[in-house]
Amino acid sequence: MNISIGPPYEAVIKRIIERGYAGNQTEVIRQAILAYERMLEDEELMLVQRAVTVEIREIEAKKTPSHSFEEIKKILKS
Repeated sequence: MNISIGPPYEAVIKRIIERGYAGNQTEVIRQAILAYERMLEDEELMLVQRAVTVEIREIEAKKTPSHSFEEIKKILKS
């Protein structure tokens, strides 16, 4: 795969290699893709945690009705 990313990004890749963080351009790009994937996963996890926190607060404030496990099983069976 050939890609053109432009001079500013090529300069960053060059600096990363010069500093010894990667041996070549391909390695830099691989590391960047993996780092980006981890960042996205972390962000998704943070959003889920925020949503759970909001839901728990609403349940505790009696704004959202709660159901027992047995009630949920009955609902799912019907």
